[in-house]
Amino acid sequence: MKPLTALLAILSGSAIALATGLIMTWIVILLLPENEQRFAPEHSHLVRAIVVFTLFAAVSFASFYGQARERHWRLAAHGSTVAVFALAVWLYWPT
Repeated sequence: MKPLTALLAILSGSAIALATGLIMTWIVILLLPENEQRFAPEHSHLVRAIVVFTLFAAVSFASFYGQARERHWRLAAHGSTVAVFALAVWLYWPT
């Protein structure tokens, strides 16, 4: 396995795990209707995180797949991965 392929595997695996964890958190909150008022202020932030990191997981996996199979579109997928990663850093970097 080439070094870039291994790095993309780690990146996509981490992104998939993060997106899955956020989705499972959202499901747990949906199953707790008695605490809806308590979690209401966090709902929009959670949905935004789910969208961003699910997109990041999908793009990074496509980049990994393109690199592993040496597809002709892999450079575009790598660029998309960097762009979505930059978006995630921009949105969630502490100020």
